Amino acid sequence: MQSRADWLAWAQTLRRFKLDGLALWLLEAGSPLALLGAQMLYAVQPLLGETQIRSLAQMLENEQETKTFVQYLRGEAAQ
Repeated sequence: MQSRADWLAWAQTLRRFKLDGLALWLLEAGSPLALLGAQMLYAVQPLLGETQIRSLAQMLENEQETKTFVQYLRGEAAQ
């Protein structure tokens, strides 16, 4: 999947700014709102023009993909 190619960069950025814990919490607790978040990202993508925004939105649309990213961010082996 395209979004998985960006995971390393996302994880490094979150850890560098010490936001990995917050991101984990938001991804787990906010999972019912993930689809809404993805749609919002699609809406702002033309303004920001970044392909990583699209990749993040695609990851949020897929519940299994989001759970796998949470495992990746925690350093757990992906299943």
